[in-house]
Order: sequence, then structure tokens, then C-alpha cells
Amino acid sequence: MSDVEKPRSHGRYSIAASARPRELMSDNPRLKGAWMARVITLFPEAFPGTLGLSLTGKALAEGLWHLETIPLRPFGIGRHRNVDDTPAGGGAGMVLRADVVAAAFDQAAIGTSPDRAKWPVVYLSPRGKPFDQSMARAWAGTEGVTMLCGRFEGVDQRVLDHYAVEEVSLGDFVLTGGEIAAQAMLDAVVRLLPGVLGNAASTEEESHSRGLLEHPQYTRPADWEGREIPPVLTSGNHAEVEKWRRAEAERLTRERRPDLWAALQDKATQ
Repeated sequence: MSDVEKPRSHGRYSIAASARPRELMSDNPRLKGAWMARVITLFPEAFPGTLGLSLTGKALAEGLWHLETIPLRPFGIGRHRNVDDTPAGGGAGMVLRADVVAAAFDQAAIGTSPDRAKWPVVYLSPRGKPFDQSMARAWAGTEGVTMLCGRFEGVDQRVLDHYAVEEVSLGDFVLTGGEIAAQAMLDAVVRLLPGVLGNAASTEEESHSRGLLEHPQYTRPADWEGREIPPVLTSGNHAEVEKWRRAEAERLTRERRPDLWAALQDKATQ
């Protein structure tokens, strides 16, 4: 018999899907009353993604906001945890089942306000209302938001109607799923939360904050490739600097976003 001790078998680990929300970066402090995002998704591993980086990641680590993912697969039906089925009336693709999504919504609703003004519940959909800065600002003033990341051809309309879900679109294009859109929207919201940005004035001067695109920005060197910083910006005359920035913001908005400019003019005449 050999004196070499044979490695012992520790058996096999049993891995089972769990319907429990997964709080990302859970070792971090959780400040009372901090804004929260709950994301229902087939791909929880996609989060926090870019939200774990830079200012949003730092704010997440400091407990200024919280992020939970609710995996959709554990709510699936049958042995294979099916979450979708063929569309009624025929057609290509698959549709997320109402009963599956409803179970996920019920899980996500635990501990949240039923008032949609305090806690919006949204489905990320290309047919939804366009997401914009005013919506980001409105969400930042709530207690939190629940997001359903769509997949396949969409979601059974009955569950959206039953739970009074608001459909929101990132833009006039189609993605393979809502995870990227969710991260983009959450980034826009989180940076507006108190304490996330060091300089609160930054959010007031950015594109769309006043209905205008942001003015051009410059920094050192003063002369680069024969191109100089506009003299007014180095004049020290703050009134003239503000006047120049306003004029440039208006010019860019007229040229690049005539829709925004028209809306601003309509508002001014009301």
C-alpha cells in the first residue's frame, strides 16, 4: 500500500436557481432611505456592469444607492424553467409569459411603495416613451425604480396592463435585450442623486438640463495645432463668458436638435 495519501472526494455541489433578489456589492454599507433600483433580467451577471465603475460605482460602494437583480429564470415553468412561449396568432420569435413575469414583479414589489409616483415600474421597450433628462430627474426624486429587461419579441401585454407598467425606450433602435438600456438609464438617474457628483452645479450646465445642448468645452494647451481657445474664455470677464456659453448652446441646439429648439420656443411663448 502506498504511503501517499489519496485526495478525498468532497462530492458534487448542487447548484439551484434562486428567486431571491441579488444585492450587488452587498458588502457595502446600506444607507437608510437610499435610492434603489431593482432589475428583473434573464442575465443578472450583466450587472452592475458599467454602473460599478467611476462615480456610479463609487456611490454604489458608499451606499448612496442600491442595486438588486431579480433573475427571471427561476420563475420559469416546468423542468426547463421556460420563461417564454410562441406568440398568439402566430409569427416569428417568442414572447415572455405573463405568469412568469408576474411572479418576478411580485418578488420585486416586496418592500416597495405601490404608488407609481413614488416607485415607477417600467418595461424597457423600443415602443415606449422616449427616455430623457426630465424623466431621469423625475426618477431621481422617487424612492426607487423597478425595471424589466425585455428579451425575444416582447412581453405578454396582459401582465404590463395588470401591473400598470410604463414602457420606456432608450431610442429609436432595437437592442437584443434591455440590459444595456437599463444601465444607461440608471447611470443618468444615479448621477442626479444627492452626493453622487461632487459639484452639483455640473448637472445644471450639462446638455438637456435647461432644454439646450451643452456649450463647447476647452482646456490647456491654449494653442493646439494652430487652434486657439476662444479669447472670451480667458478674458476673466465672467458675465461675457456666460453670455458666450449661452449663445453657443443656443446655436448648437438650433443646428443639431431643431426639435428641442422648437420645443423651447413654444415654451417661451406660453
